[in-house]
Amino acid sequence: APAPEHLFRPISAEDEEQQPTEIESLCMNCYRNGTTRLLLTKIPFFREIIVSSFSCEHCGWNNTEIQSAGRIQDQGVRYTLTIRAQEDMNREVVKTDSATTRIPELDFEIPAFSQKGALTTVEGLISRAISGLEQDQPARRANEEAVAKRIDEFIVKLKELKQVASPFTLIIDDPSGNSFVENPHAPQKDHALVVTHYNRTPQQEEMLGLQAEAPPEEKPEEEDLRNEVLQFNTNCPECNAPAQTNMKLVQIPYFKEVIIMATNCENCGHRTNEVKSGGAVEPLGTKITFHITDPLDLTRDVLKSETCSVEIPELEFELGMAVLGGKFTTLEGLLKDIQELVTKNPFTLGDSSNPGQMEKLQEFSRKLDQILQGDMKAHFIMNDPAGNSYFQNVYAPEDDPHMKVEHYERTFAQNEELGLNDMKTEGYETGLAPQR
Repeated sequence: APAPEHLFRPISAEDEEQQPTEIESLCMNCYRNGTTRLLLTKIPFFREIIVSSFSCEHCGWNNTEIQSAGRIQDQGVRYTLTIRAQEDMNREVVKTDSATTRIPELDFEIPAFSQKGALTTVEGLISRAISGLEQDQPARRANEEAVAKRIDEFIVKLKELKQVASPFTLIIDDPSGNSFVENPHAPQKDHALVVTHYNRTPQQEEMLGLQAEAPPEEKPEEEDLRNEVLQFNTNCPECNAPAQTNMKLVQIPYFKEVIIMATNCENCGHRTNEVKSGGAVEPLGTKITFHITDPLDLTRDVLKSETCSVEIPELEFELGMAVLGGKFTTLEGLLKDIQELVTKNPFTLGDSSNPGQMEKLQEFSRKLDQILQGDMKAHFIMNDPAGNSYFQNVYAPEDDPHMKVEHYERTFAQNEELGLNDMKTEGYETGLAPQR
């Protein structure tokens, strides 16, 4: 038998040996014999597919569809493509019959198994949808004029999308994992295309005709949260739509365990991330002083807990506790968050601000830009009474010549702010005994 690599050759117009196989078959329109052409090919950076094309020389009817030549994948796949230019309309698309196509801006959806699989482009996908809607319009105009009018208006909107007058989003969700959207920059990352792989639900397994495996015998074993991303349902803080929060336990080298929580709302696009310490409050507070001398210093990892304050003496700037919340980011990311906190506030740089204050804040933003561009040296100070903040030491386990870490005894006021003065963990039963 011929090897699979010889059957499925990469698709190419210059490959003379890659010829379709012709088979005589019945035309389902006039019931006379037509011709079906089969081409076994491989899409670059994707997988093998079978392209079939039928044409009838008697009545002119033709049909084209694709089938995956491989098995159903272990996970489903969702492609989210942001179309901004006419070049994006020319991207090749493999859409299987189990894929659902959505355009959120028009609230438009093509359900799974409502169309045959196709090898086409983004423009061809929209044109195919327009043809499907126009097919029964004459009958609708005769029987349901109001419905036909609304569909005509919607067809006009679909035709406007082909001109790319404004950006829009195309989502192809395929539980079988066999659909594909071309990345013209492959193997580099495509910033307009987001590819998400996910585990199928039991309903999707049933829809694909997969037989559910018998559940394995439950064995009591200890959960290892470090290897899992836990998910739980929440509401988006911006639009209150249902969303999911991901939580993961991460071990930071030469530091401790932290909990990273991230929420991403598919409805409005709002994203939040928050970091919580996975351990107890340290016996001593920590003060980290770092001297920024090189642009590469801005790439260092920073964990700022909710109890940490930040100070930049050269800018006469101080950020108090709980502002910006807990963050695990880079030094550049934290400085940009600080800049956005100042510049996006309408009471500091908007119409409500006074001229003197506006000049000072504009000067602050200018100097912060110089630090971000590596044109100005500065000191970055993190003071955390709880001792749960971290600044990456690239020389670890050796000392960093540009970083100074100090541990100190907390004051009564700092313990009061952390709620430690009234916390009693030993002998608390004794005080409750006389009250019983």
